[in-house]
Amino acid sequence: SKHCVNLDNRTANVTVKPFELDMGFQFELHVTVSGKKINVSEIPELPIPRDWMRDKLELNFYKTEQAAGGGEIKNVTYNKGAGTAVITFLKPG
Repeated sequence: SKHCVNLDNRTANVTVKPFELDMGFQFELHVTVSGKKINVSEIPELPIPRDWMRDKLELNFYKTEQAAGGGEIKNVTYNKGAGTAVITFLKPG
């Protein structure tokens, strides 16, 4: 856990210490389903970038074709201000 680092002709002794990362958020979604699109509402506002939330929504609704209600995602439209999203699948299901 102890290391010696050379920086600009100087030596620094450093010690590595473990730390915990804040991980994950858990929240409830309200969903309306049609053949090719899912309308998601009441998405809570979280302190994460918009594209991260879009990715989380895509991963949540993407499932293999053998799993009921999932499939390959064509598009995710996320409206952070309204707390809504529309998930569009490539194939109806």
